[in-house]
Amino acid sequence: MNLVNDTLIEQYRRKIYRIAWKIQYKAKVQRNHERLSEDNNFQTTSFTEHSDNTLFMSQLIETLPPNLGKLVIQKIYIEDKTEVQVAKELHITQQAVSKWKRKILNQLYQTLTSNNYYT
Repeated sequence: MNLVNDTLIEQYRRKIYRIAWKIQYKAKVQRNHERLSEDNNFQTTSFTEHSDNTLFMSQLIETLPPNLGKLVIQKIYIEDKTEVQVAKELHITQQAVSKWKRKILNQLYQTLTSNNYYT
C-alpha cells in the first residue's frame, strides 16, 4: 500500500512541476515580448518618424495579395497586437500566426530587395 501511495505522490509532484514550469515559461515569454515592445517604442526618435514608418509599412502591406498572412501582418505590425492575441482573434494557433508572419515577412523582404529599396 505504501508503494502505491509513493508512486501516486510522485506522479502528482511531476504534474505540479510541469504546470509550474509552463506558467513560468509563459510569464517569461510575455515579459520578453513586453520588453521588446518597450524597446521598439524608445527606438523611435519622433512622432514623425514613427508615422512615416507606419505609413511605409501600411503601403508595403497593401502590396500583398489578400490572404490570412496579410491580415496577420497588419494586426501584428499596424495594430500592435501579440501573436497570441492575433491567434485568438482569428481562431488559429499561435504557431500558425508565427508561420504566416515568417512567410509574409520573407515575401516583403523579397519585394523590397527586388525593387532596390535597400541598394
